[in-house]
Amino acid sequence: MKNWKYMLFSLALSAGLLASAVPAAAAPQQPWIKVNDQAIEYAAETAPIAQDGTTLVPLRTTLEALNAKLAGTADDTITVVVEGRTITLKSKLERIHGVTYSPIRIIGDVAGYEVSWDQATRTVKLVSKAAAPETVSQTGGRGFLWEVENNGTTVYLVGSMHIADDSFYPLRDEFEEAFSEADYLGVEIDISKAADEAQQNLILSMGTYQDGSTLKDHISAETYAKLGGVLKQNGLEPDILDAYKPWVVDSTLASLKSAATGYEASAGVDLYFIQKALERQMPIIELESYESQLSMFNNFSKELQERNLNTTLDNIDVVEDSVNAMAEMWKTGNDEQLLELTNSFSEDEEYNQAMLIDRNLGMAEKIDGYLKSGKNEEYMIVVGAAHYLGEHGIIKLLEDKGYTVVRK
Repeated sequence: MKNWKYMLFSLALSAGLLASAVPAAAAPQQPWIKVNDQAIEYAAETAPIAQDGTTLVPLRTTLEALNAKLAGTADDTITVVVEGRTITLKSKLERIHGVTYSPIRIIGDVAGYEVSWDQATRTVKLVSKAAAPETVSQTGGRGFLWEVENNGTTVYLVGSMHIADDSFYPLRDEFEEAFSEADYLGVEIDISKAADEAQQNLILSMGTYQDGSTLKDHISAETYAKLGGVLKQNGLEPDILDAYKPWVVDSTLASLKSAATGYEASAGVDLYFIQKALERQMPIIELESYESQLSMFNNFSKELQERNLNTTLDNIDVVEDSVNAMAEMWKTGNDEQLLELTNSFSEDEEYNQAMLIDRNLGMAEKIDGYLKSGKNEEYMIVVGAAHYLGEHGIIKLLEDKGYTVVRK
Protein backbone atom coordinates (compact mmCIF):
# COMPACT_ATOMS: atom_id res chain seq x y z
CA MET A 1 0.00 0.00 0.00
CA LYS A 2 2.44 2.63 -1.20
CA ASN A 3 0.04 5.56 -0.93
CA TRP A 4 -1.31 8.10 1.53
CA LYS A 5 -4.54 6.16 2.08
CA TYR A 6 -2.92 3.68 4.46
CA MET A 7 -1.81 6.43 6.84
CA LEU A 8 -5.24 8.07 6.91
CA PHE A 9 -6.97 4.71 7.20
CA SER A 10 -4.92 3.82 10.27
CA LEU A 11 -5.80 7.16 11.84
CA ALA A 12 -9.47 6.67 11.01
CA LEU A 13 -9.45 3.30 12.75
CA SER A 14 -7.21 3.83 15.73
CA ALA A 15 -6.35 7.48 16.43
CA GLY A 16 -6.41 8.37 20.09
CA LEU A 17 -5.35 4.90 21.18
CA LEU A 18 -1.68 5.88 21.40
CA ALA A 19 -2.13 9.42 22.69
CA SER A 20 -0.30 8.65 25.91
CA ALA A 21 2.61 7.08 24.02
CA VAL A 22 3.68 10.40 22.48
CA PRO A 23 6.92 11.57 24.15
CA ALA A 24 6.60 14.62 26.37
CA ALA A 25 8.81 16.69 24.07
CA ALA A 26 6.23 16.30 21.33
CA ALA A 27 3.17 16.85 23.51
CA PRO A 28 1.02 19.98 23.03
CA GLN A 29 1.01 22.83 25.54
CA GLN A 30 -1.70 23.10 28.18
CA PRO A 31 -4.77 25.11 27.19
CA TRP A 32 -5.64 28.72 28.01
CA ILE A 33 -9.05 29.77 29.35
CA LYS A 34 -10.55 33.09 28.25
CA VAL A 35 -13.82 34.63 29.50
CA ASN A 36 -15.24 37.30 27.20
CA ASP A 37 -11.72 37.56 25.72
CA GLN A 38 -10.04 37.99 29.14
CA ALA A 39 -7.66 35.24 30.25
CA ILE A 40 -8.26 33.66 33.66
CA GLU A 41 -5.12 33.82 35.78
CA TYR A 42 -4.40 30.53 37.52
CA ALA A 43 -1.64 29.72 39.97
CA ALA A 44 1.04 27.47 38.45
CA GLU A 45 0.04 24.54 40.66
CA THR A 46 -3.65 24.81 39.64
CA ALA A 47 -3.31 25.37 35.88
CA PRO A 48 -5.89 23.89 33.49
CA ILE A 49 -5.13 20.36 32.34
CA ALA A 50 -5.80 18.81 28.93
CA GLN A 51 -6.77 15.21 29.60
CA ASP A 52 -8.01 12.81 26.91
CA GLY A 53 -9.64 15.52 24.85
CA THR A 54 -11.26 17.26 27.83
CA THR A 55 -10.02 20.46 29.47
CA LEU A 56 -10.18 20.14 33.25
CA VAL A 57 -10.10 23.32 35.36
CA PRO A 58 -9.99 24.01 39.11
CA LEU A 59 -13.64 24.20 40.08
CA ARG A 60 -13.78 26.98 42.66
CA THR A 61 -11.39 29.40 40.92
CA THR A 62 -13.08 29.02 37.56
CA LEU A 63 -16.59 29.47 38.93
CA GLU A 64 -15.51 32.67 40.67
CA ALA A 65 -14.14 33.99 37.36
CA LEU A 66 -17.59 33.29 35.87
CA ASN A 67 -19.38 35.20 38.66
CA ALA A 68 -20.70 31.98 40.15
CA LYS A 69 -20.10 30.43 43.55
CA LEU A 70 -19.33 26.86 44.52
CA ALA A 71 -21.69 25.76 47.28
CA GLY A 72 -20.35 22.24 47.61
CA THR A 73 -19.44 18.90 46.02
CA ALA A 74 -20.32 15.30 46.83
CA ASP A 75 -19.10 12.37 44.77
CA ASP A 76 -19.77 13.53 41.17
CA THR A 77 -22.39 16.12 42.13
CA ILE A 78 -21.74 19.87 42.16
CA THR A 79 -23.92 22.52 43.81
CA VAL A 80 -23.46 25.99 42.32
CA VAL A 81 -25.06 29.37 43.03
CA VAL A 82 -25.58 31.45 39.86
CA GLU A 83 -27.30 34.84 40.10
CA GLY A 84 -28.96 33.80 43.34
CA ARG A 85 -30.19 30.47 41.98
CA THR A 86 -28.91 27.20 43.45
CA ILE A 87 -28.19 24.62 40.75
CA THR A 88 -27.21 20.99 41.23
CA LEU A 89 -25.53 19.15 38.37
CA LYS A 90 -23.66 15.95 37.64
CA SER A 91 -20.06 16.12 36.46
CA LYS A 92 -16.93 14.01 36.47
CA LEU A 93 -14.74 15.38 39.29
CA GLU A 94 -11.05 14.75 39.89
CA ARG A 95 -8.85 15.60 42.87
CA ILE A 96 -5.43 16.73 41.65
CA HIS A 97 -2.88 17.86 44.24
CA GLY A 98 -5.74 18.46 46.66
CA VAL A 99 -7.73 20.64 44.23
CA THR A 100 -11.09 19.64 42.74
CA TYR A 101 -11.15 19.78 38.92
CA SER A 102 -14.12 19.53 36.54
CA PRO A 103 -14.62 19.71 32.73
CA ILE A 104 -14.76 23.36 31.63
CA ARG A 105 -17.78 22.83 29.38
CA ILE A 106 -19.96 21.72 32.30
CA ILE A 107 -18.96 24.77 34.35
CA GLY A 108 -19.38 27.19 31.45
CA ASP A 109 -22.81 25.87 30.51
CA VAL A 110 -24.23 26.12 34.02
CA ALA A 111 -22.85 29.65 34.46
CA GLY A 112 -24.49 30.81 31.23
CA TYR A 113 -21.59 30.88 28.77
CA GLU A 114 -21.11 29.59 25.23
CA VAL A 115 -18.03 27.35 25.25
CA SER A 116 -15.81 26.85 22.19
CA TRP A 117 -12.32 25.63 21.38
CA ASP A 118 -9.75 27.53 19.32
CA GLN A 119 -7.33 24.91 18.01
CA ALA A 120 -4.79 27.39 16.63
CA THR A 121 -4.14 29.00 20.02
CA ARG A 122 -5.22 26.02 22.18
CA THR A 123 -7.67 28.28 23.98
CA VAL A 124 -11.05 27.50 25.52
CA LYS A 125 -13.23 30.55 24.88
CA LEU A 126 -16.24 31.34 27.07
CA VAL A 127 -18.62 34.06 25.91
CA SER A 128 -21.60 35.07 28.04
CA LYS A 129 -24.78 34.11 26.22
CA ALA A 130 -26.21 37.56 26.81
CA ALA A 131 -23.27 39.10 24.95
CA ALA A 132 -22.95 36.47 22.22
CA PRO A 133 -24.21 37.51 18.77
CA GLU A 134 -27.13 35.58 17.36
CA THR A 135 -25.99 32.97 14.88
CA VAL A 136 -27.71 30.58 12.54
CA SER A 137 -27.15 26.99 13.60
CA GLN A 138 -24.85 25.20 11.19
CA THR A 139 -24.69 21.43 10.89
CA GLY A 140 -21.21 19.96 10.66
CA GLY A 141 -22.09 17.20 8.20
CA ARG A 142 -24.19 14.20 7.32
CA GLY A 143 -21.79 11.60 8.67
CA PHE A 144 -22.67 7.91 8.88
CA LEU A 145 -25.63 6.67 10.92
CA TRP A 146 -27.65 3.45 10.65
CA GLU A 147 -30.44 1.92 12.75
CA VAL A 148 -31.22 -1.73 13.56
CA GLU A 149 -34.22 -3.00 15.52
CA ASN A 150 -35.15 -6.38 16.96
CA ASN A 151 -38.01 -7.22 19.32
CA GLY A 152 -38.13 -3.81 20.98
CA THR A 153 -34.36 -3.29 21.15
CA THR A 154 -32.81 -0.59 18.97
CA VAL A 155 -29.15 -0.18 18.07
CA TYR A 156 -27.90 3.00 16.42
CA LEU A 157 -24.66 2.48 14.49
CA VAL A 158 -22.46 5.57 14.16
CA GLY A 159 -19.45 5.67 11.88
CA SER A 160 -16.83 7.77 13.66
CA MET A 161 -13.89 9.73 12.39
CA HIS A 162 -11.45 9.44 15.27
CA ILE A 163 -9.75 12.72 14.37
CA ALA A 164 -11.79 15.83 13.62
CA ASP A 165 -12.01 19.57 14.20
CA ASP A 166 -14.70 22.10 15.11
CA SER A 167 -16.14 22.07 11.57
CA PHE A 168 -17.68 18.65 12.28
CA TYR A 169 -20.04 20.20 14.82
CA PRO A 170 -22.82 20.59 15.64
CA LEU A 171 -23.79 17.10 14.49
CA ARG A 172 -27.11 16.82 12.75
CA ASP A 173 -30.18 16.33 14.92
CA GLU A 174 -30.51 12.60 14.18
CA PHE A 175 -27.23 11.91 16.02
CA GLU A 176 -28.22 13.92 19.07
CA GLU A 177 -31.70 12.39 19.15
CA ALA A 178 -30.26 8.87 18.97
CA PHE A 179 -27.89 9.66 21.83
CA SER A 180 -30.65 11.18 23.96
CA GLU A 181 -32.70 7.99 23.56
CA ALA A 182 -29.83 5.58 24.22
CA ASP A 183 -29.42 3.67 27.47
CA TYR A 184 -25.83 2.64 26.65
CA LEU A 185 -22.94 4.01 24.63
CA GLY A 186 -20.78 1.39 22.92
CA VAL A 187 -17.30 2.26 21.60
CA GLU A 188 -14.24 0.35 20.41
CA ILE A 189 -12.37 1.38 23.55
CA ASP A 190 -13.04 4.13 26.07
CA ILE A 191 -10.22 6.50 25.10
CA SER A 192 -11.09 8.82 28.00
CA LYS A 193 -9.05 6.30 30.03
CA ALA A 194 -5.94 6.71 27.85
CA ALA A 195 -4.04 8.58 30.56
CA ASP A 196 -4.78 5.99 33.25
CA GLU A 197 -1.62 4.52 34.72
CA ALA A 198 -2.62 0.99 33.74
CA GLN A 199 -3.07 1.96 30.08
CA GLN A 200 0.19 3.90 29.98
CA ASN A 201 2.05 0.96 31.48
CA LEU A 202 0.44 -1.36 28.93
CA ILE A 203 1.52 0.86 26.04
CA LEU A 204 5.05 1.15 27.42
CA SER A 205 5.38 -2.58 28.01
CA MET A 206 4.13 -3.48 24.53
CA GLY A 207 5.33 -0.50 22.53
CA THR A 208 8.93 -0.19 23.77
CA TYR A 209 11.88 -2.54 23.59
CA GLN A 210 12.53 -4.44 26.81
CA ASP A 211 15.78 -6.19 25.77
CA GLY A 212 18.13 -3.20 25.59
CA SER A 213 17.80 -2.79 21.84
CA THR A 214 16.41 0.34 20.15
CA LEU A 215 14.45 1.19 17.03
CA LYS A 216 17.57 1.40 14.82
CA ASP A 217 18.30 -2.27 15.61
CA HIS A 218 14.96 -3.35 14.13
CA ILE A 219 14.55 -1.31 10.94
CA SER A 220 16.83 -0.72 7.98
CA ALA A 221 19.44 2.02 8.07
CA GLU A 222 17.63 3.70 5.18
CA THR A 223 14.31 3.82 7.06
CA TYR A 224 15.99 5.02 10.25
CA ALA A 225 17.77 7.82 8.39
CA LYS A 226 14.53 8.84 6.69
CA LEU A 227 12.77 8.95 10.08
CA GLY A 228 15.52 11.11 11.59
CA GLY A 229 15.22 13.56 8.72
CA VAL A 230 11.45 13.89 9.14
CA LEU A 231 11.77 14.40 12.89
CA LYS A 232 14.41 17.12 12.43
CA GLN A 233 12.21 18.86 9.86
CA ASN A 234 9.48 18.97 12.49
CA GLY A 235 11.68 20.44 15.21
CA LEU A 236 12.34 17.19 17.10
CA GLU A 237 15.53 15.35 17.95
CA PRO A 238 16.17 12.55 15.42
CA ASP A 239 16.48 9.94 18.18
CA ILE A 240 13.46 11.01 20.28
CA LEU A 241 11.48 7.90 19.30
CA ASP A 242 14.32 5.37 19.56
CA ALA A 243 12.75 3.56 22.52
CA TYR A 244 9.57 2.78 20.58
CA LYS A 245 8.65 0.02 18.17
CA PRO A 246 7.84 0.89 14.53
CA TRP A 247 4.06 0.63 15.00
CA VAL A 248 4.14 3.22 17.81
CA VAL A 249 6.42 5.52 15.82
CA ASP A 250 4.15 5.20 12.80
CA SER A 251 0.98 6.14 14.70
CA THR A 252 2.73 8.89 16.66
CA LEU A 253 4.05 10.59 13.52
CA ALA A 254 0.68 10.48 11.77
CA SER A 255 -1.17 11.75 14.85
CA LEU A 256 1.28 14.62 15.43
CA LYS A 257 1.19 15.69 11.80
CA SER A 258 -2.60 15.59 11.62
CA ALA A 259 -2.82 17.55 14.90
CA ALA A 260 -0.59 20.25 13.39
CA THR A 261 -3.21 20.71 10.66
CA GLY A 262 -5.99 21.15 13.23
CA TYR A 263 -7.39 17.60 13.31
CA GLU A 264 -7.09 15.87 16.68
CA ALA A 265 -8.46 12.91 18.59
CA SER A 266 -9.74 15.44 21.15
CA ALA A 267 -12.40 16.50 18.62
CA GLY A 268 -13.13 13.00 17.31
CA VAL A 269 -16.72 11.84 17.03
CA ASP A 270 -16.25 8.91 19.41
CA LEU A 271 -14.66 11.05 22.12
CA TYR A 272 -17.43 13.62 21.67
CA PHE A 273 -20.02 11.02 22.63
CA ILE A 274 -17.82 9.52 25.37
CA GLN A 275 -17.63 12.94 27.02
CA LYS A 276 -21.40 13.39 26.76
CA ALA A 277 -21.92 9.92 28.25
CA LEU A 278 -19.60 10.71 31.18
CA GLU A 279 -21.46 13.96 31.81
CA ARG A 280 -24.79 12.13 31.71
CA GLN A 281 -23.36 9.18 33.71
CA MET A 282 -24.47 6.82 30.94
CA PRO A 283 -22.88 3.33 31.00
CA ILE A 284 -20.06 3.01 28.44
CA ILE A 285 -19.53 -0.42 26.87
CA GLU A 286 -16.21 -1.31 25.25
CA LEU A 287 -16.54 -3.61 22.23
CA GLU A 288 -12.80 -4.22 22.34
CA SER A 289 -10.05 -3.54 24.87
CA TYR A 290 -6.81 -1.59 25.06
CA GLU A 291 -4.94 -4.87 25.32
CA SER A 292 -6.60 -6.39 22.24
CA GLN A 293 -5.96 -3.33 20.08
CA LEU A 294 -2.37 -2.89 21.24
CA SER A 295 -1.71 -6.61 20.78
CA MET A 296 -2.98 -6.39 17.23
CA PHE A 297 -0.46 -3.67 16.35
CA ASN A 298 2.30 -5.36 18.32
CA ASN A 299 1.70 -8.66 16.51
CA PHE A 300 2.09 -7.15 13.04
CA SER A 301 5.04 -8.80 11.32
CA LYS A 302 8.36 -6.95 11.33
CA GLU A 303 8.01 -6.45 7.58
CA LEU A 304 4.52 -4.95 7.83
CA GLN A 305 5.52 -2.59 10.64
CA GLU A 306 8.45 -1.18 8.65
CA ARG A 307 6.40 -1.03 5.46
CA ASN A 308 3.67 0.95 7.21
CA LEU A 309 6.24 3.29 8.78
CA ASN A 310 7.78 3.96 5.38
CA THR A 311 4.38 4.72 3.90
CA THR A 312 3.80 7.34 6.59
CA LEU A 313 7.27 8.83 6.13
CA ASP A 314 6.89 8.99 2.36
CA ASN A 315 3.51 10.72 2.60
CA ILE A 316 4.03 12.96 5.63
CA ASP A 317 3.88 16.14 3.52
CA VAL A 318 0.42 15.38 2.11
CA VAL A 319 -1.28 14.77 5.44
CA GLU A 320 -3.27 18.02 5.40
CA ASP A 321 -4.76 17.44 1.94
CA SER A 322 -5.41 13.81 2.80
CA VAL A 323 -7.16 14.51 6.09
CA ASN A 324 -9.22 17.22 4.41
CA ALA A 325 -10.34 14.68 1.80
CA MET A 326 -11.35 12.17 4.46
CA ALA A 327 -13.14 14.87 6.47
CA GLU A 328 -15.10 15.88 3.38
CA MET A 329 -16.06 12.24 2.83
CA TRP A 330 -17.42 12.07 6.39
CA LYS A 331 -19.25 15.38 6.21
CA THR A 332 -20.98 14.46 2.98
CA GLY A 333 -21.72 10.94 4.26
CA ASN A 334 -20.42 9.55 0.98
CA ASP A 335 -20.96 5.78 1.15
CA GLU A 336 -19.28 5.15 -2.20
CA GLN A 337 -16.06 6.87 -1.17
CA LEU A 338 -16.06 5.11 2.20
CA LEU A 339 -16.51 1.72 0.54
CA GLU A 340 -13.77 2.51 -1.99
CA LEU A 341 -11.41 3.44 0.84
CA THR A 342 -12.20 0.28 2.80
CA ASN A 343 -11.81 -1.99 -0.23
CA SER A 344 -8.48 -0.43 -1.19
CA PHE A 345 -6.78 -2.20 1.72
CA SER A 346 -7.71 -5.75 0.79
CA GLU A 347 -4.46 -5.95 -1.20
CA ASP A 348 -2.45 -6.35 2.02
CA GLU A 349 -3.79 -9.58 3.46
CA GLU A 350 -2.09 -9.39 6.87
CA TYR A 351 -3.14 -5.79 7.50
CA ASN A 352 -6.70 -6.24 6.24
CA GLN A 353 -7.26 -9.44 8.22
CA ALA A 354 -6.13 -7.88 11.51
CA MET A 355 -7.47 -4.33 11.19
CA LEU A 356 -10.83 -5.10 9.62
CA ILE A 357 -11.96 -8.69 9.13
CA ASP A 358 -11.20 -10.11 12.57
CA ARG A 359 -12.28 -6.99 14.46
CA ASN A 360 -15.51 -6.60 12.49
CA LEU A 361 -16.49 -10.17 13.33
CA GLY A 362 -15.99 -9.56 17.03
CA MET A 363 -17.90 -6.28 17.07
CA ALA A 364 -20.78 -7.67 15.01
CA GLU A 365 -21.12 -10.57 17.46
CA LYS A 366 -21.43 -8.16 20.39
CA ILE A 367 -23.99 -6.01 18.57
CA ASP A 368 -25.96 -9.17 17.77
CA GLY A 369 -25.94 -9.95 21.49
CA TYR A 370 -27.35 -6.52 22.34
CA LEU A 371 -30.11 -6.94 19.76
CA LYS A 372 -31.05 -10.32 21.23
CA SER A 373 -30.98 -9.13 24.85
CA GLY A 374 -34.77 -8.81 25.01
CA LYS A 375 -34.46 -5.86 27.39
CA ASN A 376 -36.24 -3.28 25.18
CA GLU A 377 -33.25 -0.96 25.56
CA GLU A 378 -31.46 1.33 23.15
CA TYR A 379 -27.77 1.35 22.30
CA MET A 380 -25.61 3.85 20.45
CA ILE A 381 -22.55 2.12 18.96
CA VAL A 382 -19.76 4.45 17.79
CA VAL A 383 -16.83 2.83 15.96
CA GLY A 384 -14.58 3.84 13.06
CA ALA A 385 -16.62 4.43 9.91
CA ALA A 386 -14.41 2.08 7.87
CA HIS A 387 -15.67 -0.91 9.91
CA TYR A 388 -19.21 -0.75 8.54
CA LEU A 389 -19.20 -1.20 4.76
CA GLY A 390 -17.92 -3.87 2.42
CA GLU A 391 -18.11 -7.65 2.15
CA HIS A 392 -16.64 -8.06 5.63
CA GLY A 393 -18.24 -4.96 7.15
CA ILE A 394 -20.42 -4.89 10.26
CA ILE A 395 -23.56 -4.02 8.27
CA LYS A 396 -23.15 -7.02 5.93
CA LEU A 397 -22.43 -9.28 8.90
CA LEU A 398 -25.62 -8.13 10.65
CA GLU A 399 -27.66 -8.51 7.47
CA ASP A 400 -26.33 -12.05 7.13
CA LYS A 401 -27.80 -12.71 10.58
CA GLY A 402 -31.21 -11.63 9.32
CA TYR A 403 -31.35 -8.02 10.51
CA THR A 404 -32.53 -5.07 8.44
CA VAL A 405 -30.08 -2.17 8.69
CA VAL A 406 -31.50 1.24 7.72
CA ARG A 407 -29.33 4.21 6.70
CA LYS A 408 -30.42 7.38 8.54
